[in-house]
Amino acid sequence: MNRLDRLFAILVLLQSKKYVTAESISERFDISLRTVYRDIKALGASGIPISYEAPRGYFIVAGFFLSPVAFSMEESSALLLMEKMVRALADKATADQYSRAMTKIRSVMKSSQQDLLDILDENTQLQFSANWLLQENFIPKVQNAIAHKQQLQIQYKDKSEQQSLRLIEPVGLIFYAFSWHIFAWCHLRQDYRDFKLNRILQVLEPGTGFEKTDHLPISHFMENLPVNY
Repeated sequence: MNRLDRLFAILVLLQSKKYVTAESISERFDISLRTVYRDIKALGASGIPISYEAPRGYFIVAGFFLSPVAFSMEESSALLLMEKMVRALADKATADQYSRAMTKIRSVMKSSQQDLLDILDENTQLQFSANWLLQENFIPKVQNAIAHKQQLQIQYKDKSEQQSLRLIEPVGLIFYAFSWHIFAWCHLRQDYRDFKLNRILQVLEPGTGFEKTDHLPISHFMENLPVNY
């Protein structure tokens, strides 16, 4: 990647997050910290209002807007493939949201790219078992609860078909063993539990924040999955 492309990519990265550390930029683009500092200075000199807040990192001052991004054919093809995977592995609400996002992306493409993407769309298919598909649109509610640290009340059916009402604090959403799982603090058990999403019968959002303030990171659960995925 030449420097001009890298500067543009750093700008896009800064617009995609609230804060970006120099270390994360260095790792993302495989450059030294000294080069990161030079690139940030160059972006500032070109008129991009970049500021810094310790220890969070760099950020673009509110009010700056970058014109619509142009997508390469390779990037567009990857997004198309992900759309099909989302439709196969997520719930309908999530798949519909992704499709709407793809429509916006297609709208900024050149007509020649749109034509090529249509050909790929028609000739790329995924085959998954219907048993893997989620019947209820719970993923958006779970994601919202994780992001805003909000409790959920779920009606849950375990592998013995026993139903119970649980008040949980969802820490993370993990896909493993061909199923979506919520890792959450369960108020009933006073411990963390792994709830399989397709065993949840109902999800309610009581609008209550987390009571527990020192939850384990999602990396802890990833390291201790019951299967090697």
